[in-house]
Amino acid sequence: MARTFILIAAVSGFLSVVVGAFAAHGLKKVLTPEMIEVVKTGVQYQMYHALALLMVALLLIHKPSTPGLKAGGWAFILGSLMFSGSLYALALGAPHWLGPITPLGGLCFLMGWVLLAVAAWRLKSKS
Repeated sequence: MARTFILIAAVSGFLSVVVGAFAAHGLKKVLTPEMIEVVKTGVQYQMYHALALLMVALLLIHKPSTPGLKAGGWAFILGSLMFSGSLYALALGAPHWLGPITPLGGLCFLMGWVLLAVAAWRLKSKS
């Protein structure tokens, strides 16, 4: 599972850089300044959670049986898809009914952080 999370974290981090650069340069003349800000928000949260997923993967390598780690990783992945993905789609003109998906992605992010905290609490010390 750690390998899968590292791969997904790497792809997510890569894509956040690509989307950010494309929005800053390729879409500057196409999107309004407000929509560029929407894309920037999606890029920021995607990168933050790619790094969080990488941290979860590294913890899994060292403490694979820690309860909550895998679930936290999946919550970060789902949050990135729902939160950042919906912001990107909305900025590019997707229907407004997609808007309520964004806060659901935010809830997934929050759940991932709670699960990470629970996993940290349950980590067994070597001492």
